[in-house]
Amino acid sequence: MADDGAEYAHSLSPSRAGDFLTCPLLYRFRVIDRLPEPPSPAAARGTLVHAVLEHLFDEPAAGRTPEAARSLLGPEWDRLLAAEPALAGLFAADEDRAAWLAGAAAMLDRYFTLEDPRRLEPAHRELSVQADLASGLRLRGYIDRLDIAPGGEIRIVDYKTGTAPPAEFEARALFQMKFYALVLWRAQGTLPRLLQLIYLGNGEIVRYEPDEADLRATERKVEAVWQAIERARAARDWRPRPGRLCDWCAHKPICPAFGGTPPELPEPGAVLVPASRAAGGEEEPDQEPSLLDLA
Repeated sequence: MADDGAEYAHSLSPSRAGDFLTCPLLYRFRVIDRLPEPPSPAAARGTLVHAVLEHLFDEPAAGRTPEAARSLLGPEWDRLLAAEPALAGLFAADEDRAAWLAGAAAMLDRYFTLEDPRRLEPAHRELSVQADLASGLRLRGYIDRLDIAPGGEIRIVDYKTGTAPPAEFEARALFQMKFYALVLWRAQGTLPRLLQLIYLGNGEIVRYEPDEADLRATERKVEAVWQAIERARAARDWRPRPGRLCDWCAHKPICPAFGGTPPELPEPGAVLVPASRAAGGEEEPDQEPSLLDLA
């Protein structure tokens, strides 16, 4: 998730940029300390829904139906449990798990009211992307879906299992998408035509057409965020920034803003092992209130 040892010592993802913009101490806990975070039903449901939508496109076009999507829920949940057994402890009773799965099924049904996957042939799903800026900073992340039209126009699609943010927070919600567009532009020289956020929590779609000015401004913002991170690292100064998301933060008990005591900082130069995506690693789906939407 950035600065995870030598491999990621000079790289940044949109999730980690969002963490730092929200709270430098949160960035430190996730990137420097690598503190574990317990799974939550909302985050697990987001991971499950993303997996179903990814594998739905393995089916022939005519078979991409609501029934087919629902039929993938059980197998994908079993696969997630095998990869992360701790998820089994999310539910106190079978009834709780059944209600949770019903909520995931409802989101999948809502997806079919927004798009017809029988008419889509994504070029890529769960695409890992990266690009190096002129400064040497490496940008990286995962794109849920990349569509390429016959004429070569690119559409970046991201699924959100939360609800669309209020208008005043829409720019923050689009930051992640502009970040991905910047990566593709710098890596391939092609300006994506459309950025599309699909909110399965309330059935809304947010679309945005970027231009070069947008992406140059995004690049300046990303570079400024990285410079701020580097200053915090050099000063070993990761201050908390209390806000609306603190009640959802797994690290609130050790946050000094709430009377807690953080662990000692690792020594400079310590090599830390990157976490996997399944265990809360790079570019987790934003299922709980979004750091970018609400910061």
